[in-house]
Amino acid sequence: MGRIILNNIRVHAFHGCLKEESIIGGDYRVDLEVTGNLELPSQSDKLSETIDYVHLNRIVKEEMGIKSHLLEHVAKRIVGRILDEIHTVDSIEVSVSKLNPPIMGDVESVSVILKENR
Repeated sequence: MGRIILNNIRVHAFHGCLKEESIIGGDYRVDLEVTGNLELPSQSDKLSETIDYVHLNRIVKEEMGIKSHLLEHVAKRIVGRILDEIHTVDSIEVSVSKLNPPIMGDVESVSVILKENR
C-alpha cells in the first residue's frame, strides 16, 4: 500500500452562492491524497502500473472548472471521477478550500474535506 499526495493545487474558479462569485470568481486550493498498491510500479518503474498524478491533477482542474454553489458538491465530483476513472485508487481524501472567502471577516480560507474508500 502507498500514498500519492498532491498539495496546493491552485485554481481560479467560480463557485459560491453569491452572484458576484459566479462573475468574478475566486482563488481556490485543492489538496488530494489517494492510496493504492504501489508495490508493482515501485519495482517495474512503469507509469502504466501506477496511479498517474497527472491524471489526478487533470480531474481536479476539470471539476473545479464546473460552477457549483457548494464546495461539498465540487469535492464529491472530484472523488467520484477519481474512483470511476482510476481503478487502482483504494481510498481518497480531498480538501477544497476557498481562499479569502466573502464572509464579513478576516478569514484566510474555508475548507471542505471528503474521504471515501472503494
